[in-house]
Amino acid sequence: MLNGLRILEISSFVAAPLCGLTLAQLGAEVIRVDPLGGAPDVRRWPVTENGTSIYWAGLNKGKRSIALDLRSPEGRDLVTRLAAKTGIVVTNARFPSYDDLVPARPDLIHLQVEGHYDGRPAVDYTVNAEMGFPFATGPEGHTGPVNNVVPAWDLACGLYAAVGILAAERHRSRTGEGRAIRLPLADVALATAGNLGYLGEAAITGVDRPRIGNHLYGGFARDFATSDEHRVMIVTLTPRHFADLGRLTGLTEVFAELERLLGADFGLDADRYRHRETIAALVEPWFAARPYDEVAKGLDGTFLLWSPYRSFTELVADAADNPLLAELDQPGIGRLPVPGSPLNSGEDRGAALASSPGSDTAEVLADLLDLDQVQLAALRDRELI
Repeated sequence: MLNGLRILEISSFVAAPLCGLTLAQLGAEVIRVDPLGGAPDVRRWPVTENGTSIYWAGLNKGKRSIALDLRSPEGRDLVTRLAAKTGIVVTNARFPSYDDLVPARPDLIHLQVEGHYDGRPAVDYTVNAEMGFPFATGPEGHTGPVNNVVPAWDLACGLYAAVGILAAERHRSRTGEGRAIRLPLADVALATAGNLGYLGEAAITGVDRPRIGNHLYGGFARDFATSDEHRVMIVTLTPRHFADLGRLTGLTEVFAELERLLGADFGLDADRYRHRETIAALVEPWFAARPYDEVAKGLDGTFLLWSPYRSFTELVADAADNPLLAELDQPGIGRLPVPGSPLNSGEDRGAALASSPGSDTAEVLADLLDLDQVQLAALRDRELI
């Protein structure tokens, strides 16, 4: 879908590389630029026994990779010339800035991922700490903060960045004007907290969101254990879901009597949430008395939203048939499931391998900057590439 779009990426860790990955999987040509020896994320865990980063390979699939001496004037000049050719740059590094590059390409699109709007540095884990979420995460009664294992703000930031690049490219195609875009990671988290009502709730009520473990805030949902020690997550978002839960567990009349005694209406989200512990205590024995296979069969016969809990190793086997994944042989790592784009338009979804850092340097410089073998050899001899 993005064939013909060419992007220069100078980045590390998650947000900016995810932007490049997202665009590459949609058909854009993405050229990743690293310093000699690799950026700080080149050995980021998880790694293989030989130290090859599975993480790095995952975020840099389908990109061409070049390595330059980014501290030298000659290396920076090469970056400037490459940016002039591609016309689009995404980065979370101090160099190259928009001001560094725009003289060479007046209609440049430049997206800079930052920490905070005022220039202070930040990463996902520091942003998460300051946004309140760790005090709403974890079991009821827990006193300390609980971080999320998923770098949610990095992920959202990377996808915002991809949207920003495409919006700016559309603007340029209509007007001929480039764009300098700043994308602070902390603003992504703050916007999300506002969009999902966390900020509004705190501002209006003056009360912090409570910890409720695996319950669903404002409704009824929770995990339940089966007799053979599996766990399933059950979600009732509508009155129909809750009615099906009553029929499945044989508790329809019990729920009706409980509503009468409590003066509640379990067709309402608020009442299901308010009495969640009582409902869960009634439902729990039904799951605890049955093995997972029987529970799964029963749940499949309802409109309830549910899923088993799976470990990553279980997921590898269970997701093998998903057409999102292709099993590829990544050099230095081995055969592993490689996802393409979750966007399924009927076209190639872009499952690809990652180039080793710097492996495409000569080819890219020859293709884009018309450097010949003598010039490339001279750059190698001076340890600039």
